[in-house]
Amino acid sequence: MPEPIAAWWARRRSSRGLAVPYPVGSYREAWASYPVLVRQYRPEHNGGIVLSQIPPAADVWLCWLCDAGHVFVATPDEQRHRPGRERRRSSWCPECSELAAPRALPMRPPMAPAAVVRAQAEGMPTQGASAPGQARPAPSDAGTASGQAWAAQTAGGAVPAAPSPPPRRRRGSSTGLPSTTPRAEASRSPEPSRASPTSPLVSEVRTERASPSTGASRTEHASPPTGASRTELASPAISGSRTERSSPPARAPRPTRASRPVCDKTPALPTGTPFVSACAPKPASAVEAELRAGLTARLEFEPGLNAVRVGRPFFDHVEVWPDIVLSELRVAIEYDSTGRHGLEHVGHRETADRRKDAALRAAGWEVVRLRTGKLPRLGPHDLQLSGLTRQTVPLLLDELRAIRGPLLVDAYLRR
Repeated sequence: MPEPIAAWWARRRSSRGLAVPYPVGSYREAWASYPVLVRQYRPEHNGGIVLSQIPPAADVWLCWLCDAGHVFVATPDEQRHRPGRERRRSSWCPECSELAAPRALPMRPPMAPAAVVRAQAEGMPTQGASAPGQARPAPSDAGTASGQAWAAQTAGGAVPAAPSPPPRRRRGSSTGLPSTTPRAEASRSPEPSRASPTSPLVSEVRTERASPSTGASRTEHASPPTGASRTELASPAISGSRTERSSPPARAPRPTRASRPVCDKTPALPTGTPFVSACAPKPASAVEAELRAGLTARLEFEPGLNAVRVGRPFFDHVEVWPDIVLSELRVAIEYDSTGRHGLEHVGHRETADRRKDAALRAAGWEVVRLRTGKLPRLGPHDLQLSGLTRQTVPLLLDELRAIRGPLLVDAYLRR
């Protein structure tokens, strides 16, 4: 169970028998992979104990200060695993999480169950129904089948009322919640082309079903006298409109990465040819500019090239943009750091770097990455450095000699 920092420190002093159980810097390497946590930790709120004195697996409450200025308490394990090593700028903080949570929209009052709405709709009088005690008018064509059906009804046969259409669930326009509303067609007059509940043909069929004197089968009751099937009672135009009204509109499929068009600004060059690209982003890192200037002072190479033609698409282009292009040696140089917030060249961006290196090597090039900020190596010729120092360019030249040979690299050295 986590305990306060003072109680934890006193217990560790007693168990280890030392005034300072963990010297400063004991766990500096373990916390180096979490630069955001190093910045958020405040020794003044933790009894003067620095972060490098606390094991990352210690079960102790620590005080942290987020980028927004909120002081909160969390254990090292919570900070390291929520949300993980790939941390956002607004790292986990209870107050920041509460402010960032979306607020719920005002809800509609609770709706009645569908069964209650359907029962209320069935209890309402239909358009063709008559009041109790009122005689229903006889049809004018008494000699036809509909007249006989009307006669059978008045003789004692009960005709069931036409069921009201079930309520249709639609999505509201303001809140997005489903609402149960009776169909609009139930309140309107029946269409002339559609067989209405009070038409002679439907009255005849319903009367024959309800009459006990007939001995025909159920199928014969449902078939009209003319021999047409039940589906032919409705015209094709009505059926088509009903289908279009019930089916949602088809959405256009989202374009996949394979179907995206490739940029056509890349010139038609052989694979592996360096060139000046119009799509390449402008250099924005001062460290890369300093590295380029230091390498230019020691090595002669064609300046201005910023892209290499590759054989397969890399995202939306068939070209890649290394930080420094050495066309004479066919070597691309990349300077990688974790960035200000520890998000660069980690996670999915590291995956993109590996794809970029594979595309360059498939085109006949080699890649040298200068990895800083405890970033692991990705290739056989990568260099792990603490930063850009005086030894960076000499180490890079030695690695170029290991790739292309000392005779070729020394031929381009500036005297």
